[in-house]
Order: sequence, then C-alpha cells, then structure tokens
Amino acid sequence: MEIYKTIGVMSGTSLDGLDIAYCIFIFDDGKWTFQISKATTIAYDEELKKNLVDLPGSTAIKLAKTNVDFAYFIGAQINKFIQENKFQSDFIASHGHTIFHQPDEKYTLQIGDGNAIAATTGLTVIYDFRSLDVALGGQGAPLVPIGDHLLFSQYDFCLNLGGFANTSFEQDDRRIAFDICPVNIVLNELAQIENLAFDEGGNLAKKGKVNLELLNELNSLDFYRMPPPKSLGREWVENTIQPILKKYKISNLDLLATYTEHVAVQISEVLNENSGSSVLITGGGAYNTHLIDRLKSLTKTSVHIPEPSLVEYKEALVFALLGLLRLRNEVNCLSSVTGATRDSSCGVIANLNS
Repeated sequence: MEIYKTIGVMSGTSLDGLDIAYCIFIFDDGKWTFQISKATTIAYDEELKKNLVDLPGSTAIKLAKTNVDFAYFIGAQINKFIQENKFQSDFIASHGHTIFHQPDEKYTLQIGDGNAIAATTGLTVIYDFRSLDVALGGQGAPLVPIGDHLLFSQYDFCLNLGGFANTSFEQDDRRIAFDICPVNIVLNELAQIENLAFDEGGNLAKKGKVNLELLNELNSLDFYRMPPPKSLGREWVENTIQPILKKYKISNLDLLATYTEHVAVQISEVLNENSGSSVLITGGGAYNTHLIDRLKSLTKTSVHIPEPSLVEYKEALVFALLGLLRLRNEVNCLSSVTGATRDSSCGVIANLNS
C-alpha cells in the first residue's frame, strides 16, 4: 500500500476563484482510492478578476509580470491553507489559469509560474500540464478523463459543468472525452447584467422564455457536429457565441432561458447518442437545478450528483492525481482523448532540491 498526501490547485475559466484541495491518495492492489480531506475556494477580488479577464489583450510585459505575480498569490494562499490546517504535503499540483488555448495553432498558456510557487512554499510543484500534449499534436484538453478512468469507473459518464461542459466515457475499451459546449462562462456573464455573480439554481433562466430561433441557431453551430477530439476556449465564446447572442433583441431573462436550454440540449444529445445508464455530474453547474431538471427531461440517463466537496473540487482533486502520476512517470494524458500522437506524462516539475 502506498499513501500520498498532496495539494491540488485549480483556477477555472468561470473565474469563481482559486480552488485548493488537500487530497490523500492510496494505491493498493493496482487500484487508486482517494479522500478530499479539506478544500477551500479563495474568491478573486475585482482587481485580480479584471486583470485575468483583460490579460489576453494586454502587453507581453504585463503577461510576463502577471505570470509570476499570480504564482506568488497562489503560493501565499497555499501557505496560509497549510498553516491553518497543519497539513503535511508531499507536493503541489497546480493547473494555473488559462489565458490562451489555441491547440490548432500549437499553443496554450496557463499562467502561475511553478518555480515561483515552489520558491514560496518550499514544496515540489508540478505545473504546465497542457503544453506537451499540444506539442504532440493534441488538444491539450480535457485532462480530467484519466482521473475519471482511475477514480470514477463505476459511472458510465463523467460530466463536468464548469466554464465549459466536458464529458468522458469508455468506448471500445478506450477513454473518449471532449468539450461539449460553453456553460458558466456564458451564463455568469448574463447573470452579471442582473447584478448577480451567477444565476443561482437557474432561477432567472426559469423565469425567461426560450427563443426558438436563437436556440436553433446555437444548436446549428459547426462545432457540435465535429467528431472528437475537440476542445473549447474563451476565444471561441467571444468570437462565436457572444456575437450570436447580441444579434437578438430579447430580454436578458430570455437569453438566460434560451442559453440554458441550449446547454441541456447539447449535453443530452451526447448522453443519448452514446451507450450508458449513469452520469456523475460535478462542477458549479451541478447546483443549477433548472439546468439539471431540463437535462433529466431530455435524457433517460440516471443523473448522480455527489457530495459538495466532490461537486466543487473534483478538478482540483484530479489535477493532484495528474501531478502524482507525473512524479511516478506514469501516463496522465490520454491520446484517445486529446488526439495527440501518443499518450504522455505531462507536467513540468519545479523541484528546489534537484
């Protein structure tokens, strides 16, 4: 039996904040089990949030500086987390925050320099999990499916509802995974027009009316007919989704209702087109009861929503596992998922003792 204690760190595209999870992994008889002992989310203040949103259009100097500034922020928050809880951690696995993701153009960037985090915390840090896969011709995403395969194989589908919806499942003895559609990255922006950070429970969308013309235009986008592997980024939302929404002179509540229905339709089509009877749903969107109700009405797949710690911190948990697999020099990125030329062990290791 092998026991590992580690910290997983995640910053998602929906800008909810910095997720930090202290995870214990046990490897016994060829199988992994886990426990999320403690987890927290550090909300971004408005200045940091605006900085992250504006960074893609900023200068190279600003990008370079924010890369290390954000890393020192991560390191400081991890130190506080460790000290408050008196944890002992073997290492840190940090996803960072995605600023650019253009795998078709051979580049991706997650800021939060691992060397600065290592220098701040004194711990080994694994970071930059996507670049190697992109260099190998892959999408660099999604990366969570190896965790789905090793930790949650009892479910036919794993579905994450964060900034984007993504799923993974077994098909012909291979793990298949892909991004389905944008979710909270769009819904949160619409909710903010109503002076709310997000549409709690989908209550605003529930009050609106679905615009069938807009719904049909959204559902007709070419991306949804593309075969996997495929992934989405903020750029696609800005260049494709937002111009469509702005064309329609309808109320904001109707936009929320229509876009929520669009998400439910796209996810249900994926579930219905592939064999499976159960789906594990995690991510902030799992709390959108209106969306979940619409999804249940459109599919016969049994929906399972786990305890809050897993709903909210599954991605941080899995990145902790990715870092662990990287340290063990084991595959943590599947070519069947990303489309790369081969499986790989992704992640850069910042080790102060090496």
